[in-house]
Amino acid sequence: MNFNTKIRYDFVGNRNKFFLFSIALTAAGILSLLIFNLNFGVDFKAGTNMDISIGKQATQQEAKEILAQAGFEGIIPTVGGTGNDRVSARFDEVLTQAKIVEIQNAFKAKYGDQVSAEVNVVSPDMAQELGIKTIWAILIASLAIMIYVMFRFEWRFAVAANIAILYDAFVVVAVFSIFRLEVDLPFIAAVLTTIGYSINDKIVIFDRIRENLRFGQYKNRDQLAEMVNASIWQTMARNIYTVLAVIIVAVCLYAFGSESIKLFALAKIIGLASGAYSSICIASPLWLLLKGKQKPKTVSKISTQP
Repeated sequence: MNFNTKIRYDFVGNRNKFFLFSIALTAAGILSLLIFNLNFGVDFKAGTNMDISIGKQATQQEAKEILAQAGFEGIIPTVGGTGNDRVSARFDEVLTQAKIVEIQNAFKAKYGDQVSAEVNVVSPDMAQELGIKTIWAILIASLAIMIYVMFRFEWRFAVAANIAILYDAFVVVAVFSIFRLEVDLPFIAAVLTTIGYSINDKIVIFDRIRENLRFGQYKNRDQLAEMVNASIWQTMARNIYTVLAVIIVAVCLYAFGSESIKLFALAKIIGLASGAYSSICIASPLWLLLKGKQKPKTVSKISTQP
């Protein structure tokens, strides 16, 4: 099977550039995590979240001033709901009942007795438990995907896919660490869905590689590399359209969504972009490296006697 890829970009031939870039980004993420760690939200550290329904339109500045009067300087609340009548505030400490009542009374003094509040408290033990469960969720999801790909394809595809999807998940974590963005439960949901979307792109390319392997004979590594590069280009349009469709939705969520969903949408955008990149520039070339260590099969020659 001949592949005409001369006029197309050679992803496989330039794989070392992509590997170096990915290693550099991973190293920067690890360094950031070691120095700064993650900017954990109240879901992963002890604290209190208050969702206050005030029944009237409010502004963020008004809510900030009320909290300051109650003794909480530096708290940046979010205002949302129908007609901006709900205020959400997060505190890095477990508030006593007296403090909660004091905050409610401060809002009642401004907006009336119709003010009510929903309070969620995360204890230190609960925060630690959530962190451990998050790590297990990512590991179990990755292991399940690896087992699926191993049975559906072969172990080389499974190893390449798993390295790439773990890289995608780490890229999201690294970006949030470097730019000090808040990590909460919606962020974890974004990481897990990133793994799901990422494997989808890789399966499409791997399926085409397997199909081309089935119908072609490749005697050396150069022919194999040409086939992988052609397989990437044969599935390029489908992958781009699929990723763009989801990215457009995520961008709209980030641009027009409430404050509580913006970081989720941003994590999705980062994860989708990384997933598209790793499918083309990491997973497929990694499979080629693993396949290249296998001794190529020779085509048996059948001699015919006249």
